[in-house]
Amino acid sequence: MQANEVVDIYRELEEADIVIWIDGGWAIDAVLGRQTRSHSDLDIAVEAKAVLALRQRLAHRGYRDVHSEGASAWNFVLADDGGRRIDVHVVVLDERDRVRGPPLGGIAYPAGSLTGKGVIADVRVRCVSADFLLQFKTSYPPRAIDIVDVAALCALLGRPVPDTHR
Repeated sequence: MQANEVVDIYRELEEADIVIWIDGGWAIDAVLGRQTRSHSDLDIAVEAKAVLALRQRLAHRGYRDVHSEGASAWNFVLADDGGRRIDVHVVVLDERDRVRGPPLGGIAYPAGSLTGKGVIADVRVRCVSADFLLQFKTSYPPRAIDIVDVAALCALLGRPVPDTHR
């Protein structure tokens, strides 16, 4: 998934009043303000009330459901014929825009996690906050890419790199 594709999708959804938050590797790059590596997919969070509209918009771009381990109404993957993949995480927000769900599985985003701002290819985007990205990336045994991501997030936040990720 290239930066221009991410920005095109983000802008199209934005113009259709479909609010998304960038997550995963693209969110790390967004909060850092620069692309640090290539990305095989795009992770996004979207409100449950916008899922149907999101699916319809992305279907016009050739995206359709593909089988993925643990897929549900709250977490699913869409892909196009070019091999581009979008991993969708569905959330429910309360009247104050605090995360309240998903009620039936999926990724539970903590309060405050969907408050990040970042930049992808000179376009400002909503994304998962740097603090939450760091919290998530240090919650499991690291892969090589996680060590790089954690070091970059720690530098951004002015925090020491945990021993587990050196």
